[in-house]
Amino acid sequence: MANRMGYLSCLDTVKPVRDAIEVINGKWKLPIIISVMTGNERFTDIQESIPGITPKVLAKELKDLEQHQLIKRVVVDDYPVKILYKPEPYADTLTPIIDALKGWGLNHRKRIFSKE
Repeated sequence: MANRMGYLSCLDTVKPVRDAIEVINGKWKLPIIISVMTGNERFTDIQESIPGITPKVLAKELKDLEQHQLIKRVVVDDYPVKILYKPEPYADTLTPIIDALKGWGLNHRKRIFSKE
């Protein structure tokens, strides 16, 4: 019975973690979120801030992030029409997660690459 409780307790943590990872998983999602959150609003600015991303992949990932309500596509009715990408307020909930991942990554890099 104790094993069963441990299993259920593990699932209580694993399921929401998997849900979160599914949203930000992949090579490009976090760089795109970070780019938009740091002020890059235009498609070309976002693309130029992320080395190696293709326009096709960027467009697909932006749509995906829009569906998850992290990024908003704004059409500015001007001549020519401008398309801007802005972070939704919900994207701010990722800031502590991104900061934690950055800190962990820096510490991990030191640990792995330092000569002791």
